[in-house]
Amino acid sequence: MTVHERDWDAFVTLKDDGKAHMDLAVEGVTCAACMVEIEQGLGLEPGVERARLNLTSHRLAVEWCQETTSAERIIEVLTRLGYRAHPFDPADVRERSDAAGRELLRALAVSGFAMMNIMLLSVSVWSGNVSGIEPETRDFFHWVSALIALPAAVYAGRPFLRSAFAALRAGRLNMDVPIVIGVTLALFLSVMQTVQSAHHAYFESAVMLLFFLLIGRYLDHMMRRRTRAFAENIAALKAETAVIQRPDGSLREVPLSRVEPGALIHVRAGERVPLDGRVVSGHSEIDQSLVTGETALASVGPGDTVYAGTTNASASLTVQVTVASGATLLDEVTRLLETAAQARSRYVQLADRVAKHYSPVVHLAALLTFAGWYLAGSGWQPALVISISVLIITCPCALGLAVPAVQVVTSGLLFRAGVLLHSGDAIERLAEADTIVFDKTGTLTLPLPEVAGASDIVPDTLHLAGRLALASRHPLATALARAADAAVPLDEVRETPGEGIAALFEGRELRLGSARFCGMDEAEVAGFAARHPGSSLIAFRDGDAPALPFAVGQRLRPDAVETVARLRRDGYRLAILSGDRTAPVEQVARDLGIDDWAAELTPTAKIARLEHLAGEGRKVLMVGDGLNDAPALAAAHVSISPVTAVHVAQAAADAVFLGDKLAPVADALGHARRAHRAMVQNLRFSVLYNFVAVPFAVAGFVTPLWAALAMSSSSLVVTLNALRLRLGDPHAAQAPSAPAPAPASPKRDRGAARPAAEAT
Repeated sequence: MTVHERDWDAFVTLKDDGKAHMDLAVEGVTCAACMVEIEQGLGLEPGVERARLNLTSHRLAVEWCQETTSAERIIEVLTRLGYRAHPFDPADVRERSDAAGRELLRALAVSGFAMMNIMLLSVSVWSGNVSGIEPETRDFFHWVSALIALPAAVYAGRPFLRSAFAALRAGRLNMDVPIVIGVTLALFLSVMQTVQSAHHAYFESAVMLLFFLLIGRYLDHMMRRRTRAFAENIAALKAETAVIQRPDGSLREVPLSRVEPGALIHVRAGERVPLDGRVVSGHSEIDQSLVTGETALASVGPGDTVYAGTTNASASLTVQVTVASGATLLDEVTRLLETAAQARSRYVQLADRVAKHYSPVVHLAALLTFAGWYLAGSGWQPALVISISVLIITCPCALGLAVPAVQVVTSGLLFRAGVLLHSGDAIERLAEADTIVFDKTGTLTLPLPEVAGASDIVPDTLHLAGRLALASRHPLATALARAADAAVPLDEVRETPGEGIAALFEGRELRLGSARFCGMDEAEVAGFAARHPGSSLIAFRDGDAPALPFAVGQRLRPDAVETVARLRRDGYRLAILSGDRTAPVEQVARDLGIDDWAAELTPTAKIARLEHLAGEGRKVLMVGDGLNDAPALAAAHVSISPVTAVHVAQAAADAVFLGDKLAPVADALGHARRAHRAMVQNLRFSVLYNFVAVPFAVAGFVTPLWAALAMSSSSLVVTLNALRLRLGDPHAAQAPSAPAPAPASPKRDRGAARPAAEAT
């Protein structure tokens, strides 16, 4: 469907303030300069109040006043700027991005194969020009090189050709324009030289240039691909429909858009709660780990609040909806994530300045070089050769590879250390971090709850309780079954919703569930809680014997104490911000020796704490794993989550660490500091290379071949410097000195346990 056939007004939504909003997927965005150009171009249009483009997903969000402009006008502005737009669809964006990645990989393979074969032919010509070669043989090698180079350059250069032509049609320049001009002129001149039986041709220069440029572009594409899963992950947590209860008591399944505040919805056991609301009838237990980070199930009954995205664990509930779709806590988490992700702009500004000045300066230098040599009496061919050399030698390959080469090497080192990167600039930001904020549940502790003192329990009793636990999906029962290594469940198990399960075994009744269900009195429960602070209780009763309570809780990662001590020695400031209850957070903080901690925090409260630290001049590394951590992970200067984290937290984080140990976090910081130094060295070398090489090219001392070799050599130097990171000890890197501490926030602060919507 063409742009003119699409009814754009059908894709416009109206916000509460009356402003029109539309989400678009934009084609042709290749760099941060494109992002700024689109935002600034739309910002100049009367009536447009906000235009924000996500460089990773190419999602453009536009808001405007309907009385002043229209959706069609927005599309016309984008078309005039040289970009195509479609209604945003995550599946469509993923398909287009994957197709672009495959095209880049094929182009890279073609250019590399062509470059190697042309270089073999060129070596024969170079050596023959010195030792003596028949003109016919030299011409034959040149024509064979042309037959390889011309189709290869056309195929491999398509990404640059499309980008350059789109920019020129829109009356602007981008970084691909001088690349296309240089390659085209080199090929044209090489064909002319071949026709004239000249000694030199420059086919290898053009193809080599494309090969190194494609390497940088493919690396950039792969970094973006790793961070593209946000929309898909957040959608997986949302229910698409809800079961409403009509006035006559009948149940009907309807889309969420048809459910209004005040409606009654029915949530069965095992289902996700579709919308925020209050329980009207029924008693059950809710898994709120995606929202609060707490693994213990929360008992709910009439009057209690439940949130969209949480899971109803044990019994059916009737819930009265309090907010419509689009205004739930889960939706607010989504908005917080998007806002935080868009706040990182210093890299965009830097790329914009580079792109704005690079193309005009290179074109002007090449044009002045050609004019100067031509006016000085050289023929047009020698003058053109020198100007091509200027275009090629100023190619920003070394500058473009300075950071990606280090990223690739460091990514490999981090992979061996158990860390996977999601964000292209995560390494620089990890190197800058001076403060580390940990979540507790699933981050400092292991993700799965464990039965405390399982080895001290009578094996037969533990095994019998584990067999009964196999019949329940309750997380505490699952932990008990895992501790007992049970494999065969008991027969004819009965469940009492919200209380527990029971079964007959050899003539006696076995019970597993709450303390009340198993006959424990309040004094026993209180004593047990005092002995096991921060743990949850699940009781087991065998016939008429007294109930046996099991303490199920989170256990610290095996090297948490050692790693935290190592980070403290390296000079990092440490804190814990958790949505969990106060008692277990306080216990973990005491065990690790971390004085600055806060419990029962909402997502908004966590972001407020991070903003407070940022206001003190701190560069915060956030380490967390839950849905409630996702906005904080996106808002922090840099973030990392364990591989067991929920998908949304992984998508929001800049890196993921594997395994049960916490050491990869410290290893990542050490590797990042060494990588940052290598990046700075590469960037300085790249700038120095241009200062030295360009004057030689302008003076006519460099042929296109030597220009391509110089460009390739500069790329090789920065690559070798990156490979040097494989040597040495990452722990030897000195941690950055932290800024002078500002007045600290209160210790052991208890955050308000309220929904994020109330905390804002």
